[in-house]
Amino acid sequence: MPRSKTLPAELDAEARQLVARLRRLKDCSELTLRQLATKTGYSAKSWERYLGGTSLPPREAVEALARITGTDPAPLLALHEIALDTRDCHRARPAAQQQDEQREREAEEETHPADPHSEPLATPDARTPPRATEPASARFPHLALTAGVAALAVALSAALLLALRLGHDEAPAAVTAPSRSAAASSPPSYTCRISRIDGRWSAGINKGRNTEILYGATGADVAEAQCLLRRAGITPGGIDGMFGPLTLRAVKTFQQRAGLAVDGMLGPRSWKALRG
Repeated sequence: MPRSKTLPAELDAEARQLVARLRRLKDCSELTLRQLATKTGYSAKSWERYLGGTSLPPREAVEALARITGTDPAPLLALHEIALDTRDCHRARPAAQQQDEQREREAEEETHPADPHSEPLATPDARTPPRATEPASARFPHLALTAGVAALAVALSAALLLALRLGHDEAPAAVTAPSRSAAASSPPSYTCRISRIDGRWSAGINKGRNTEILYGATGADVAEAQCLLRRAGITPGGIDGMFGPLTLRAVKTFQQRAGLAVDGMLGPRSWKALRG
């Protein structure tokens, strides 16, 4: 999906902000829609709708995209919850407004009942100004209440995002699961414990193995390599044990700096250079 595709004009501000952040994650990871479908379990057509702003993605899809790009999902999930609440509020508003108008019509009929014996009212001419109808003024409190609720929601969302951003900046380097619900679907977390043993660097995760790993691999060997890449000053994304696009880019950058064959594969020579 091209990055320049314009979002629908009727999209809410909260949903627009969520879709913009999801687009940036997709573009930075250089993943295609087909690769997103393979890694997240949601079809390419679904991701085309989510990133095009025509359909709000489910919570699980947001979590999956954050996981494979090494991003903290908490701010994204907060935006998703606000966008979901706003959408539900907009859907419920027309029905509530119709009910209010129906009650106003019933009240008007009770106040001015029709008299079957009265003469027909004369048709007003251009000289007689029309009388203002009562329902228009009766709807004013409802509109004011709706505007107040919307303003309160915006203020709460801004405070929540600020708190989440401050909390994210102060978070420790170790990667941990954000919640119990997310932990059930997230890979195991790894912590880098960099040390030098017998003249070789180690992260203390895979017991010093130099197993050959390729793009798409997962597990402790990948997490060990990610820690050593970070020690070398190259960020591989998150320390999640997933050999994805960000880790592949970091491996190629390291191989180029070390004068090795830039093939994106961690073999014996690359491991030897990583361990120094």
